[in-house]
Amino acid sequence: MQVIEATKDPQSAGIIINSSAVFVKKIDVVLTDFETFESNGVAVKAGFVPFSRDFVGTRMNIVVVGAGAAGLMAAATAASVFREQSIPGRVIVLEKNRKAGVKILMSGGTRCNITHDCGPEGIMEAFGRGGAFLRQALALLPPAAVVRLFHSLGVDTQVESTGKVFPTSNRALDVRDALLRYAIEAGAEVKLEAVVKSIDREGEGFVVRMEDGDLPADRLIVTSGGRSYPGCGTIGEGYGWMTAMGHCIVPTRPALVPLVGGEKWMHEISGVTLEHVGASVWSVPEAGKKAEKRPLLTRAGGFLFTHVGFSGPTAMDVSGVITGAGDSSKTRLTLDLVPDKSAPSIETWFDESRRRDGRRKVVAAISEWVPKRLAEAISIDAGANDCSFAELPRAAMMKLTSHLKQLPLPVSGTRGFEKAEVTAGGVSLREVDPRTMQSRLVPNLFIAGEILDLDGWIGGYNFQSAFSTAHVAGLHSANTEP
Repeated sequence: MQVIEATKDPQSAGIIINSSAVFVKKIDVVLTDFETFESNGVAVKAGFVPFSRDFVGTRMNIVVVGAGAAGLMAAATAASVFREQSIPGRVIVLEKNRKAGVKILMSGGTRCNITHDCGPEGIMEAFGRGGAFLRQALALLPPAAVVRLFHSLGVDTQVESTGKVFPTSNRALDVRDALLRYAIEAGAEVKLEAVVKSIDREGEGFVVRMEDGDLPADRLIVTSGGRSYPGCGTIGEGYGWMTAMGHCIVPTRPALVPLVGGEKWMHEISGVTLEHVGASVWSVPEAGKKAEKRPLLTRAGGFLFTHVGFSGPTAMDVSGVITGAGDSSKTRLTLDLVPDKSAPSIETWFDESRRRDGRRKVVAAISEWVPKRLAEAISIDAGANDCSFAELPRAAMMKLTSHLKQLPLPVSGTRGFEKAEVTAGGVSLREVDPRTMQSRLVPNLFIAGEILDLDGWIGGYNFQSAFSTAHVAGLHSANTEP
């Protein structure tokens, strides 16, 4: 019988890490406490073994493509099942970047908003029509469980007034490191700079074609992300793999993305931030049809005027509805600058101010409600520049009231995937079993995270979706009989 001793020969075909065979050529590893076992006439003493299909067939082999939030969670979950149930299997995570979780590191302004302080129903609401798909996944891993998990991993959390949950340290690095450690300590192998070129179906399993060789898989979990923030490496190659396997891809578009547009005066107040406003998207009716009485979507929160348009949580929350229309001319965006006041109450305030304090400047009074630069800008646009209440024309008063309650914001487009936080569209939810995250078309294929046709509001909802869907995928990929 051939016996292969532990070695670091870069020409060797594979390594054993935590009793898991991994095809690798480039990484440097420290070999400690490995078991000796026999496979097809080869005794593995603690290190390198010839890589072959016969060897792989001796144990269940799960390959996870993508080491982002979803990939690391799926890998940790699957590896934990193997360990807890003493299943002879291995979990390998392939990541094309030089480091794992690149998008995690830059999310939330490098703070990482890991979830939202609400129940499963609140998460589902954030995903609109796609929310029901998450019901079973959220039942297994709700927001409270995500928070408890991170606490167990040494990451304390804090809840902001908006409901956003962040690490107490305000460091996304702590979140990434905790997830990476969770996966590795569970027994998963994370291989970096592993560029997947294609994935082929072979029998009941798969062959992952990489730049440095092929890797067979009994189970495959695809968590390669969408197209948002392509600088992180998320360029959407996973859609091609899924299409090749027969899946339908709902056309992708940017979501949670800054908007482009605005009048000249709006660009001139770039940098003005509003803490609490309401942004509404309305459908523009076709010629001859009546306008809808209700908006397509209204979101409340912070807002920012930029040199090219609009940003901030509310603008980004409604952006997906705008891009979903296909043409920005099919929707219109309005901003409620004073959501705690009604239009009739504002008109009454104007009338009372005219009687009681007629010499007071309108701009000075409105500046108590909104930033001074914005108060000046909307007053000028309404024809009330430098007017006192006594001098304010009725028409200007009505336009100011309209601006305060429904300021029209022309939108011509978005900043695109380069600035988008998530991708709308993706693998059709109809083709994925929400109870297991297994493909309804391809047995042993599991799909989780942003590659699915799921996009939620800003505020930790999308991370929660990634964690929950990946957790389910990890559980069922490891529990399915080979």
